Amino acid sequence: MPNIQVLDPHVADLIAAGEVVERPASVAKELMENAIDAGASTVTVEISHGGLTFLRVTDDGRGIPASELKTAFLRHATSKLRTEYDLEAIGTLGFRGEALAAIAAVSRVEVLTRTAEAELGASLALEGGAPGPVEEAGCPLGTTMVVRDLFFNTPARLKFMKKDAAEGAAVFAVVQRVALSHPEVSVKFIRDGKQELLTPGDGQLKSAVYAVLGRELALGFREVKAAGEDMSVTGFVSMPACCRASRSWQFFFVNGRQVKSPLMMSALEEAYKNQKMVGKFPGCVLHLQTKLNAVDVNVHPAKTEVKFGAERAVFSNLYHAVLSALEGDTSHPQAVLKNTEIAGVRKQDTVTENQMRIPVGAAALGRPQVSAPPLESGPARAPAPTGVLPTVVRVHDSTYTPPARPAVPAISQPAPAGPGPVETQPPKVSAAQTGAQRSGSGLERRRNEAERISGGSRMEQSEVCADDAWRVAGEVLNTYIIVERGDTVYLIDKHAAHERMNFDRMKAAGYDPMAQTLLTPAICRLSPAQREVLLAQRALLEEFGFQVDELGADLAVRQAPFDVDAGDIPAALEELAVRLLTTGSADPAAARDELLHTMACKAAIKGGWHTSPQELERVAGAVMSGQVKYCPHGRPVAITLTKKELEKQFKRA
Repeated sequence: MPNIQVLDPHVADLIAAGEVVERPASVAKELMENAIDAGASTVTVEISHGGLTFLRVTDDGRGIPASELKTAFLRHATSKLRTEYDLEAIGTLGFRGEALAAIAAVSRVEVLTRTAEAELGASLALEGGAPGPVEEAGCPLGTTMVVRDLFFNTPARLKFMKKDAAEGAAVFAVVQRVALSHPEVSVKFIRDGKQELLTPGDGQLKSAVYAVLGRELALGFREVKAAGEDMSVTGFVSMPACCRASRSWQFFFVNGRQVKSPLMMSALEEAYKNQKMVGKFPGCVLHLQTKLNAVDVNVHPAKTEVKFGAERAVFSNLYHAVLSALEGDTSHPQAVLKNTEIAGVRKQDTVTENQMRIPVGAAALGRPQVSAPPLESGPARAPAPTGVLPTVVRVHDSTYTPPARPAVPAISQPAPAGPGPVETQPPKVSAAQTGAQRSGSGLERRRNEAERISGGSRMEQSEVCADDAWRVAGEVLNTYIIVERGDTVYLIDKHAAHERMNFDRMKAAGYDPMAQTLLTPAICRLSPAQREVLLAQRALLEEFGFQVDELGADLAVRQAPFDVDAGDIPAALEELAVRLLTTGSADPAAARDELLHTMACKAAIKGGWHTSPQELERVAGAVMSGQVKYCPHGRPVAITLTKKELEKQFKRA
């Protein structure tokens, strides 16, 4: 066994640096926190090549006296702590005294600084932690830190760095979080000579949110403001309709420090329970202010995790603060009925969107919806005949042929069984329906129409084997198709089944999109990591019909496939970015499948929307024939309920 010996100081410094400096983003975070602790009102971050070759942080804070400049780069050297009792109430962002020493140990550092009392500033250069002489230099008030060639002396660390775009995105994310944590500080970010962020620094959190997250997200936020005993919660949370596909837009701060807190995240999402869509996550910028001695920030080298002395109180305060903001939301659309009498019901004051069964935002997304006629006083109008198709039908598949313009007549009821052939009486046809097909019964015409559209899949099955015959009995909740076959009832999720049909068709035949140029580009505000992963797959996006350009910190989509509605483009790209970040985008085949999943989902029939009987027949035919069993995400598309199981429920067995 080797002898135990003390490590060389240089090796020990390199090991310690690994706890603090993981990538260029870690350097930017530590230097920005030092600038804020020094009382800076403006902070500028500049990077080149992702921050690996060049990273500069400039501030207008108090500066460092020339006599203390070398001391600042020694391990455990700090101006923020004096005694052990100071650890019980830490009010600064930095306090360990390790950041500058760790950064200098793995890079080449240049520093320029001047205090208000000094006429001239001072400069110092360090390489691998070894300092040179301190020299006089002319410079403005504050400090400028330049970090070059990060990890030049630790090639084992350098080879694990990602591409420049990914490292730059990580730096940008850090700058965004610091800007949101201190709205009183004007933060500027410049990457490869282009300014990508500038916050006003007016002390208003709303201004910082608008500058960092963009107009669309800012307008979808509601203000949170609540105070309790020894604790207050302020900030903004997204409305339930504006939730996103990932947690990338959740920012939590404790006493001005950005933290990762599962406790605060759980309290936030618990407040949204039964209010948001499944698979969507709320966005937030929440500041928790509490006593300094009620939180322990000395539990992680990077200072990103904290422990609370009263976790239950933190959860309760945050939960009720967010819930109060959501309960005060009056932005949900409502329809008000005035002095009307409908089927004996008088003066229905308010009908919510759920009661009206009209999908929110359907018109904005270009989806058809059935609008009620204007309500008038007097006798109630007769309802439209059942079975009549709307004049506008959403086409979800390029192979779908829309029916003739006149509406299909209502299905006639079969005559009672008796001797001889059964004849059905055709319904009366109005003058507006002249020219519609009149031969045969309504049921026969409906079957013929379904056979023409779906290629006769159902009729062929019935002719081959009568025992395998099935029929569509209806649809419930505008989402689930009810199919009867023998003694078994099938409930089919029409969206999941149609999504699988789209995916199989695209994957087998190759997706050849019909792209359309948008009159107005769709602006996508994504997190830095999501933005970079999509830009890395720009060639694949163009192959699928998307033309994506950089627009500052956003992406501008100028062309998109016809299958994706203009209103769905930002959500589709965000969903794709989340999948690529989760599964990895290095494998081209995997990236292609993820994009196919997204395209198939966006082009599929949506649950909650009206679907024509022909489309229901076609989807049911694919499931009942065994071609479709699972959606691309692995969820089942159908469940069964036997006659015996139903009889047990009704106590008939």
